[in-house]
Amino acid sequence: MLAALANPHRLRIVAALSGERNYVSRLARELGMSRPLLHLHLQRLEAAGLVSGNLELSGEGKAMKYFEIAPFALHLTAENIAEAVRTLTADAVEGEEVKQ
Repeated sequence: MLAALANPHRLRIVAALSGERNYVSRLARELGMSRPLLHLHLQRLEAAGLVSGNLELSGEGKAMKYFEIAPFALHLTAENIAEAVRTLTADAVEGEEVKQ
């Protein structure tokens, strides 16, 4: 969950969906993001249990994928952070050192 929320694009998606559910095309327009990139981030958020997606048919019979926030709570403690750090790969840690 922490890894999914560590990306600013995914934080923007969660913020945009916090008010109401939305379908991919409209969400992409509102966020100024391509649909393929948005799908990539939505998949990561869905895998982390932060959003859920449902395919629905519009009145014209067009398939539309709607996403909404899944109920979640994140209780952040030093132990949670220590557990998350244990899951980091060496490449991820080295990449952070380069950025700093």
